[in-house]
Amino acid sequence: MAQRTIEMLIGRLITDEGFRTDFLDHPETTLVALCDHGWELSRTEITALVATDPALWTRAADALDPRLQKASFRNGVKLP
Repeated sequence: MAQRTIEMLIGRLITDEGFRTDFLDHPETTLVALCDHGWELSRTEITALVATDPALWTRAADALDPRLQKASFRNGVKLP
């Protein structure tokens, strides 16, 4: 288990609106794509993250000071 990777991923889920949206829309696909880009996540970690209540990520982001957030300006349009 790569604890540091999990910590960075959770931080990104809470602070990066665009990433959080991608994850909430397609959790497993988003995590597998991270692995394809060098992030070290085991199948067990992916399964656990996918099984986590999706509302947790939004609640945590909502509780965080907005100055610590990375806002998305996608307006519902997926960029390649």
